[in-house]
Amino acid sequence: MRQYSPDLTPPWKKPKPVPQVPADPGLVVEEPGTGFCGAVIRCEAGTVTLEDRFGKHRVFPLEPGGFLLEGRLVTLVRPSPGSSPSSVRPSRTASGSVAVPGARARVARAGRIYVEGRHDAELVEKVWGDDLRVEGVVVEYLEGIDDLPAIVTEFAPGPDARLGILVDHLVPGTKEFRIARAVTSEHALVVGHPYIDVWEAVKPASLGIPGWPRIPHGQDWKTGVCRELGWPDNTGAVWRAILARVNSYRDLEPELLGRVEELIDFVTAPDTGGSEA
Repeated sequence: MRQYSPDLTPPWKKPKPVPQVPADPGLVVEEPGTGFCGAVIRCEAGTVTLEDRFGKHRVFPLEPGGFLLEGRLVTLVRPSPGSSPSSVRPSRTASGSVAVPGARARVARAGRIYVEGRHDAELVEKVWGDDLRVEGVVVEYLEGIDDLPAIVTEFAPGPDARLGILVDHLVPGTKEFRIARAVTSEHALVVGHPYIDVWEAVKPASLGIPGWPRIPHGQDWKTGVCRELGWPDNTGAVWRAILARVNSYRDLEPELLGRVEELIDFVTAPDTGGSEA
């Protein structure tokens, strides 16, 4: 007689086996329970340590089907003895975060990051572009912030659509400071750097100049800088030359770096049901 298996579940309804993947250093995975995404930096008996794009470490147990790799459940296993944590380090993006090899851009979030002008947007794209695509964050420029409160009201930020705004020359007593204080939505965050223009956030050493010149109040800052440094009076061409000298976060001042990272954190933070501090 023909023998039948006691399991009568149709093949198409049976769960697919979860593949085992060596937890090699540099492998980028996500822990679905917490949403923590990072690169493997250490794998020991029963645990794996991940490092996220901001350098934060988390330790997770090596459980069956405990991680997502490119959207698929996998079981991480200890790598072969030839792979040691020190033999491979995760590659980095221009912003210094852990690169995600082969990652596709995420569908854009409802939230946004606004910057003042085109140069700001181009600089953020060059240094943080890889990170923003992985996170699904779109950066738009405003051509000035005089109407910022109305712009925020029109955007109508909420728990699932947070709005981050980067402002130039955000120091007490300035026009920019007064405008920023008029934004009161708990789902909008306005941060800024002290520089008159984003050009000044590029380290002088990266451009081969001793420092950014002081331009008298009332004069166009970019035009004055070009005149003082002997650069062409075509500010568009000068900006392209400046941007070409920016290769990574190391070429930017920390006052800008911290603020952009803060905005990315804010826009991508999960809704906790409470208000922002």
